[in-house]
Amino acid sequence: MAGPALAASLEAVLGGRGNANRVFEILELLAAEDEEDALCAARTCRRLFAALLRRGELMAGSLPAEEDALSGNCSAEDKYKIWMRHRYDDCVECLSELLGHDSFRVKESSLCTLMKFVEVEAECPLVAEQWKGSIAFPRHLLKVVVNGLIPIHEDASLLISRFQEYMEYDDVRYFVMKAVTESIGQVMQKTKERPLPFYQQNVFSLISPINMPSKERDMVKFMVKQGNQEEWKVSKLQAHRQAFERMWLTFLKHQLPSGLYKKVLVILHDSILPHMNEPTLMIDFLTVAYGVGGAISLLALNGLFILIHQHNLEYPDFYKKLYSLLDPSIYHVKYRARFFHLADLFLSSSHLPAYLVAAFIKRLARLALTAPPEALLMVIPFICNLFRRHPACKVLMHRPNGPQDLSEDPYIMEQEEPSESRALESSLWEIQSLQNHYHPDVAQAAAILNQSLSEIEDDISGLLELSASELFDKEIKKTSANVPLEFEQVQGLFGKKNDIFAEHFALD
Repeated sequence: MAGPALAASLEAVLGGRGNANRVFEILELLAAEDEEDALCAARTCRRLFAALLRRGELMAGSLPAEEDALSGNCSAEDKYKIWMRHRYDDCVECLSELLGHDSFRVKESSLCTLMKFVEVEAECPLVAEQWKGSIAFPRHLLKVVVNGLIPIHEDASLLISRFQEYMEYDDVRYFVMKAVTESIGQVMQKTKERPLPFYQQNVFSLISPINMPSKERDMVKFMVKQGNQEEWKVSKLQAHRQAFERMWLTFLKHQLPSGLYKKVLVILHDSILPHMNEPTLMIDFLTVAYGVGGAISLLALNGLFILIHQHNLEYPDFYKKLYSLLDPSIYHVKYRARFFHLADLFLSSSHLPAYLVAAFIKRLARLALTAPPEALLMVIPFICNLFRRHPACKVLMHRPNGPQDLSEDPYIMEQEEPSESRALESSLWEIQSLQNHYHPDVAQAAAILNQSLSEIEDDISGLLELSASELFDKEIKKTSANVPLEFEQVQGLFGKKNDIFAEHFALD
């Protein structure tokens, strides 16, 4: 077992400088093939160099080449510190390689050892302040850790989740964001804009859980303890927001795999835009995403909504693009509730022209012919609300001699321009057809168009996420009452004739 031998080497190195060479016994086992040996060596390195750092036995400042220093006129004290500092750097290099080890236990131990070094170097800096207001944070060492967390050819999400506890430190979070930004620029530049699925997913796993402070007074947890916090750049919320913004803009300017596009868009409005100094800088990314089509376009609506309503962004042909998103998939996609919630907001303005709202109503009604019941129970009240907001469109409801089916309908479903779709010349024969739907709740909901609509809008919030399983559960929970099948109760199998027949045979 390597444990007792490593313990003896550790005690010898810390016990006297004459045993300094025994540090090689510890470093050699870091590269051992045996998992337990590597784990024991990592733990020993953690104890050894943490103690040497605190004792001031590693050279601080710019490190000269080892051969030059040992052959020069330095004092024995300086030569020892320079030599041991080089061994410390060798240890850090070995540990960074172990972040890609096959065993997760070895990866985790290496990560914890490196972060222990970050913590101790923060207490006993090996680098000096570069300028007033900067802090002697071990940025280079943290960058080594970050690069190990976001490899190019493998999924590191499990190791990243282990690292998240360190992101609670405000200064660690700040320098991680800076390191990630630098890494993205270096790595993605070499790929000539080709996506790197593993690398980009690893970066997303690292930066998406970042919990940004909303107020400067919330920033109180720092790994580096400085005397005068007022002068720290790292203690300023503005600096954190700038680093956060630059990191995300750098990440999103490169082409993403489609699955990652969706993940980013899902969190964009809650976790990214509120913490940016200039959210409108996201317009390029959102415009590209909005033009991709399908679920990605639906998800991009959330971010665009925030920019349009809160930051006065002007988006040309926005409603034309929104109209083009209405296809059969909108009643089936995973993000249906989010899409209709936003569509409801975008179509709430009373200043929208009647032809535009009528085009939306007609396309929704036409697509409803092939929609599942749970979607129909949501979209019918949705259409009714549009009529309440835009009374000019009620001509679609009250056109007695209007088209009765598809062959007579002047509405042009394939027309991309809502103004040329001839929706106002049509009628809602589709909703009338749904009055004969096999599901009684859908038929009942569609029958509302036969009556005068009330002025109060229907609350559709509870219907947006209605699912088929919920409809099924609702049906099986219904209690069935005794249903009369005949006007008069039957007295026998053949009524009175049956009684006469029985008497005849009894007499015989």
